[in-house]
Amino acid sequence: MDCVFCKIIDGQIPAVKVLDEELVLAFMDINPASRGHLLVIPKNHAENIFEISESDLSAVTKAVKRCARAAKEALNAGGITVLQLNGKASDQVVPHLHVHIMPRWENDGLPVSSWEMEPGDMEEIKDIARKIKERLPSGS
Repeated sequence: MDCVFCKIIDGQIPAVKVLDEELVLAFMDINPASRGHLLVIPKNHAENIFEISESDLSAVTKAVKRCARAAKEALNAGGITVLQLNGKASDQVVPHLHVHIMPRWENDGLPVSSWEMEPGDMEEIKDIARKIKERLPSGS
């Protein structure tokens, strides 16, 4: 497999590791969007949220919470942006599930959450909600 994150997990590519556990690895992003930007990944390869096992997703989510809190405290950040992309249309670059943790400060200029807030068509919103509900699997 030619996955850059799998190569980091295997030690073929160096990384500045923050957390290394049985199911999860967290390391600093070498192209940071903000000071302290880090990534959390599952050690078992999964391209996206649709492919990851429930147990691996749970481990990643728990690690994200721990790492986000630690980054916020270590850098005295005003907030944290947590970002996870799925597929090329969402701008996912590396085809291995990863969660970005980006410490944030007031007026830092990082445009991650800068879409225009405009009211949507409520009938369309309700129709889409109905379609999504119909496809939700039963909870377990």
